[in-house]
Amino acid sequence: MNRVYRVNRPASVALAALSLLSLTALTACGGDSEPDPATDKPKTSASASAAEAPSPAEHLAATIVTKTDADGFQVDEPSDEFVFAKSPDEVTVDKPACAPLAFAMNQLPLGTPEADLTRVASGPTDAPTRLTKGITYTYVTLASYAPGKAQSAFADVRKAVDACADGFTAKANGNESPYDSVTAEKVTPAGDESLGYTSTMTFRGVQHVLHGEVVRSGDVLAVYFSADGLAIANGRPSDARLSPTVVKAQNAKLEAAGSES
Repeated sequence: MNRVYRVNRPASVALAALSLLSLTALTACGGDSEPDPATDKPKTSASASAAEAPSPAEHLAATIVTKTDADGFQVDEPSDEFVFAKSPDEVTVDKPACAPLAFAMNQLPLGTPEADLTRVASGPTDAPTRLTKGITYTYVTLASYAPGKAQSAFADVRKAVDACADGFTAKANGNESPYDSVTAEKVTPAGDESLGYTSTMTFRGVQHVLHGEVVRSGDVLAVYFSADGLAIANGRPSDARLSPTVVKAQNAKLEAAGSES
């Protein structure tokens, strides 16, 4: 798995606030050739073609959204200093059916990917709400799967949204993340299939609304999550929506990568 983390210091205060909630940090060899009798030119073997194809990790690295793509947003590698868990194996959920949502909201891969990669885009929100109008964080996790595995992981998330309306609690490494409710949320269709959801949670008596989206494009899943870390740290109610700019840019790169494969 390709999981390298780093964060700029200005974002650390908000990310630390999210850690208090036990949320996320608010994270070649060539083949042989033989002459072709018809053309008397070398014929590339199947093994050589396979060697030229990028690995799942390389494919994700080339496809993940960057600062250049996300106009006006800073894009960084999230720090592992504030992560809820470093792997799905560290997480337990009181309602097993809700585990995919616990993973999605904590930048952990869904199912059994061959590689995964996370970035966090920060900046003044381009989707202001009554409660949140300042700096927000949109997390993007890409994961690449063997054929058929991405569809299965996506189906598990869809089932979780339906099954976890009354909320759930996730635990890892002595931390606890209670979510009060989960509801489906309409999103702009993208990829081969997509879904959105809203989750609420209460911290120190203050309610916060969190948003997520999952998009499948071929054998790659893009998982988006947003939170207003500064509001959480300051005890203000929040409703941080995903950045349309970031989501649109990432979905466009997924579509482009799919058309090239």
